[in-house]
Amino acid sequence: MIEISQINWQKVDNLLPVIVQNVTTCEVLMLGYMNHEALEKTLNEKRVTFYSRTKQRLWTKGETSGNFLNVVDMSLDCDKDTLLILANPIGATCHTGEESCFHQFDTQSEGDWTWFSKLERTLAERRNASPETSYTAQLYAKGTKKIAQKVGEEGVETALAAMTGDSEELIGESADLVYHLTVLLHHQGLEWQDVIAKLQERHKGIGLHPEGSNK
Repeated sequence: MIEISQINWQKVDNLLPVIVQNVTTCEVLMLGYMNHEALEKTLNEKRVTFYSRTKQRLWTKGETSGNFLNVVDMSLDCDKDTLLILANPIGATCHTGEESCFHQFDTQSEGDWTWFSKLERTLAERRNASPETSYTAQLYAKGTKKIAQKVGEEGVETALAAMTGDSEELIGESADLVYHLTVLLHHQGLEWQDVIAKLQERHKGIGLHPEGSNK
């Protein structure tokens, strides 16, 4: 977290520009402004509160809709005049019902990892859907044994594709492997965030080798 005294308030005329980013998907959710009081409230309550320049008052994002922005971390830029907040959004951030106020990009322009995070969420939502609605829902309904079997099959096919030197085949099989592994993680009550956390743990302390050594 930050100290309010670090901010160059004079430079920003006592209204600090604040960018809010989804901590999981890295998607930029919105831009707002904070005065001293709004930042203090945000720091104390761990929910994003802005200063409304039109209403001339503090407003907590989600105070009427319930779509709060729960603070995970925050950082000032190098000039101490702009704040970046990493947040867990509760519901849609934009008043239009979209996840981000910057939702008018062409789909193809969306960041790869933002897109993947949304795909993971979509697959997770299929867990409780009727098996008749999609292949993903059918997989969940078949249980751990069947899903794990598919992961094993796709793992072997990915390795074989690599051995043949066919790049397109390798990409396709890798996509199948990641898809089925995602479903398996969800079925076990896990997600890619848990896997990434383990990679981060190994990177910081004992290296990336699967057995935990620095080989």
